[in-house]
Amino acid sequence: MSTAQPTPSAAPVPPGPAIKVLVVEDDPVAADAHALYVSRVPGFCVAGVVHSRNDASQFLKRTAVDLLLLDLYLPDGHGLQLVRSLRSAGHGADVIAVTSARDLAVVREGVSLGVVQYVLKPFTFATLRERLGRYAEFRAAVGEASGQEEVDRALAVLRAPQPTALPKGLSTDTLNTVTEALRNAAAEGISAGAVAEAVGTSRITARRYLEYLVESGRAARTPQYGQVGRPELLYRWLSRG
Repeated sequence: MSTAQPTPSAAPVPPGPAIKVLVVEDDPVAADAHALYVSRVPGFCVAGVVHSRNDASQFLKRTAVDLLLLDLYLPDGHGLQLVRSLRSAGHGADVIAVTSARDLAVVREGVSLGVVQYVLKPFTFATLRERLGRYAEFRAAVGEASGQEEVDRALAVLRAPQPTALPKGLSTDTLNTVTEALRNAAAEGISAGAVAEAVGTSRITARRYLEYLVESGRAARTPQYGQVGRPELLYRWLSRG
């Protein structure tokens, strides 16, 4: 696993009751990773984890939540269809969309439905922590604004100052290439050596990128036994995005 690098401090989480989060993600491994991330952020708690649009709807009929961490590609419908039905029913929970979709038309539709932020997959804990911290600060703002400047300041809290950087030594271009090789691999997975050969880099470098994808919840690693010596690790892409 790649060594964690220093990251910019997230916005401080204001004191008060914990913000209850429902994780909606169809992939069980990614869902568990997202729930773990949320549970590690002060001021937030995981109200539940569901894997489909219908399960989310049923959960929200029984349990009040403040925020949905919502995957947009669900097995029984698009995530924004869920948001639309919630708004029609008068449900006011905020939404942070977690998705690999980069369609700006979808982003615009999400904003109109009350999606307060988008987090693009793959992402690290530091990325989500920073977004949640900003959301908590925005949520804690109460009272009447004194003027346009104060309104602008409150809205600016939700905007990240800059994209969260990859760990030191990793590049976006190489990450995209490794991701593509992983997505095109056989269902049982691919070794770091095979990825290195496919993308034209060293095995150590390929493994660093693969471990980053595992850490960010978009890939899984499993040992392949039956060979002499230590088992070989196989990496498998998790997202359908």
